[in-house]
Amino acid sequence: MNKKNVKHLSKFQKILIFYIIYAFIGWVCEEIFCVIYTHEFTKRGFLFGPICPIYGYAAIILISFFNDYKKKPIRLLFLSAIIFSVFEYITDFFLQALFGCRWWDYTGQFLNLNGRITLSFSIVWGFGSLIFIKFIHPAISKIVAKILSITPLKLQKIITNTFFVLVIVDTIASSIKYLNIF
Repeated sequence: MNKKNVKHLSKFQKILIFYIIYAFIGWVCEEIFCVIYTHEFTKRGFLFGPICPIYGYAAIILISFFNDYKKKPIRLLFLSAIIFSVFEYITDFFLQALFGCRWWDYTGQFLNLNGRITLSFSIVWGFGSLIFIKFIHPAISKIVAKILSITPLKLQKIITNTFFVLVIVDTIASSIKYLNIF
């Protein structure tokens, strides 16, 4: 078979797959952290569904811009700690400005900036990014590639497009809820 005739998902669809996977993993990690920290289940995240978009976006940023830093771990650690702290700060600022809600507040923690970011979580972003780029994403990429290799392209597209629509609908529904439109 001629390799030029082999069809694949678009780049956007592949990015969407990783966004969903990592937004879900981020949501699970948030839930586990909160259960351990507060000893009770607390629905985390902006959306109704079990994903935290900030982790999906962070993963896509890491995959797109930081993959070349695998062999420069110190640079990766510091750059990602800084960039994702700024990202977290801006995200919290806009969520609060738009919806009047705060999904996290570090006010009581050591070295926080307006309760939006704190040194301890900046360090977590740095080490988390390092672990993500060196270990997590390569492992998940292999699993995704294996699943895609045995799944018909038409089904891949249906599933990917369905998830895209669900995220859009969830984002609209969640925005309506927090804006108190209805």
